[in-house]
Amino acid sequence: MTDPILVPPLKVVVADDDALQRAHASALLRKLGYDPYEAEDGAAALDLVRQLGARILLCDLNMPGLDGHELARSVREDKADHYVHIIMVTSQSQSAERERALEAGVDDFMAKPLDRASLTARIRSADRLLRHEMLLAERNRVLAEAKEQIEADLRAAATAQRRMLPEPEARVGDCSFHSAFMPSNILSGDMFAYYQVAPGYIGFYTIDVAGHGVHASLLSVALGHLLTAEYFRRRAFDDTGAPDPAALVATLNERFFRQDSTEYFTMFCGILEQQSGRLHYCQAGAPSPVAIGPTGVTRQIGDGGFPVALLDMVTFENRCDQLDSGETLVVYSDGATEAESLTGEGFGEARFRAVLEEAAPRPDTIPGKMVEALTRWRNGRTLQDDLTILVCERTQQNDQVSR
Repeated sequence: MTDPILVPPLKVVVADDDALQRAHASALLRKLGYDPYEAEDGAAALDLVRQLGARILLCDLNMPGLDGHELARSVREDKADHYVHIIMVTSQSQSAERERALEAGVDDFMAKPLDRASLTARIRSADRLLRHEMLLAERNRVLAEAKEQIEADLRAAATAQRRMLPEPEARVGDCSFHSAFMPSNILSGDMFAYYQVAPGYIGFYTIDVAGHGVHASLLSVALGHLLTAEYFRRRAFDDTGAPDPAALVATLNERFFRQDSTEYFTMFCGILEQQSGRLHYCQAGAPSPVAIGPTGVTRQIGDGGFPVALLDMVTFENRCDQLDSGETLVVYSDGATEAESLTGEGFGEARFRAVLEEAAPRPDTIPGKMVEALTRWRNGRTLQDDLTILVCERTQQNDQVSR
């Protein structure tokens, strides 16, 4: 239980050109436990309200200079960061002026002469309303500070998460890797990496944790910490030294599956033999990557598979394909093809491949061109889902040398 917020006695400005009336009202207010500040006219009252940050103004209608209407209007025009409760004192003959006073911003009225019971009721009512406002304002301030701290922590976590990712442009063996990473929120549920895992073998993976935000990012970061090059090397090759990416995926399924949890992730895990260009892979619910040649001809690799950590008894399969000299493999998360336009239409496979075909002569431009195309498609709005584009470019020159 939190401590109550203590609010000091509210400051009350008493505005009346009649000194006796001011003294009388001030005496009543002191007996009620308030600090009254007297003003002999409207201009002086306005200055006091501003200087003191007064929360209650008790003012006469008829005053020299600024009358009660003009004083109330001036207080409202100040646009202060707190509310000033205005009570206007009028005589019985001035009841017709009340509509004008309400339009000027007056909250309540009292009739002359002032009596203690009426003043007590109105001041206590104003006090309750203002203290409630102050309490809400303080709670909102505390919440705003907490929100700011949480967002600062999330930004720091996002920075740490990005530092786990490989460089957007890197050379590994005879391959060049290019990538783009765009979280749909501050944090992301996507993770990817690539590395030389053994002489002549390049390993890489992409992961997309189901869901968004902190919950998904915690699992993606845990996976990023776990899936080092050494871990990949120990788990993704069989006893004879042959590539076995399905074994790595099965190990992750066993490690992260929980009967009482709904957490799961999709994954594409690949091992490329640099000399032959054979691509050994296990597809676990991730979108099928696209291989693209220098002329822009595309072909799909893989056909689905089952997500990781969704079910206990699942068999993950190894597949093999060929990444020829000069071909490029594009692995991506479904944040690309499922991105919706303003009308709710998905970006789709056809548009995705059209971007790849256009960028085929320069594989290093694929991530940037895809981000640009999706940004236009979304009309500048943030993606609904995290986006990862990982491009593995197998260069012709190095392939020829290796042979």
